[in-house]
Amino acid sequence: MLELKAEPLTPEAFAPFGDVIDTRTADYFHINAGRTRRYHDLAKVETLGEQARTLISIFVSEPIELPLELDFLERHPQGSQVFMPLHGERFVIVVAPPGETIDPDEVRAFVTDGRQGVSYRAGTWHAIQSVLERQGEFLVVDRGGEGNNCDEYPLALRVTVD
Repeated sequence: MLELKAEPLTPEAFAPFGDVIDTRTADYFHINAGRTRRYHDLAKVETLGEQARTLISIFVSEPIELPLELDFLERHPQGSQVFMPLHGERFVIVVAPPGETIDPDEVRAFVTDGRQGVSYRAGTWHAIQSVLERQGEFLVVDRGGEGNNCDEYPLALRVTVD
């Protein structure tokens, strides 16, 4: 079983897998007569393949128990997938680079601080939603349309969080 310790999520560490979405470190400009800060273009949305379209959903996830034990990672080869917590929920992220297989030496685990979201690039292997402490609501942006857009890869792993 692969043992991972989740590290703090930073844009630099997560860059090989996608984008960290965090208004505290992003540029903005004012709109709506100066009453609104627009944090613009925080992540790339990828929708690949025929008749692809962008979906916006809300996921409600039950909290996990630690250590987090998983027996697979999944990927979405035809589109990116955004998870943005709506109420300050911390969550665990497990990722591996795109490819047909997963090299255990390249699997990483991160933990958010509750204000960060992520955008997994198309094809990036990742764990299922793993919210900590309490039920979580997430804004999810991903791909809809024709074709298979979810693959699973068997991999036994255990993640701890400080």
